[in-house]
Amino acid sequence: MPHVIVKMIPGRSEAQKRALSDAITKAVIEHAKSAEGDVSVAIEDVPDSEWMPKVYNLEIAPVLDKLYKKPDYGPE
Repeated sequence: MPHVIVKMIPGRSEAQKRALSDAITKAVIEHAKSAEGDVSVAIEDVPDSEWMPKVYNLEIAPVLDKLYKKPDYGPE
């Protein structure tokens, strides 16, 4: 039952978010061998001013060693 949460800076349209969700769903079906009905995708807009304290510091930095794709940025 894969559940994918995408957090990103606001600015994408609902159509862009739907297309992203559809692409993620297809990738999970193909690569994780999941049924479409088992996949859920959430997209959360996080204001730029809140990204470092609420996302990077709390959710990314503590698990850098476990990330399959690491960001190219970090605390300055």
